[in-house]
Amino acid sequence: MKSHLTARQTAEDADQMAVASFVLGLLGLLVFNLVLGPCALVLGALALARRTERRGRALLGLALGTADLAILAATVLAGHHTIWQLGA
Repeated sequence: MKSHLTARQTAEDADQMAVASFVLGLLGLLVFNLVLGPCALVLGALALARRTERRGRALLGLALGTADLAILAATVLAGHHTIWQLGA
């Protein structure tokens, strides 16, 4: 019985990771894409590896995390450094 609860908890954790990946990827488009993009990628990959029921959200989290890093690269290459600045 204990293994059933562990498998159920793992599935719930994977679903929560998929949602978190999507939310962090979406937020990363607006702020702190350097931090939130990789977090979205890692959480999305972990959710897929743990066989989440929310596969679409995990895939969107991966796509948005990749977009976050692409936007960061584009702004740095365009000479604008980063969209946000610490201190300044």
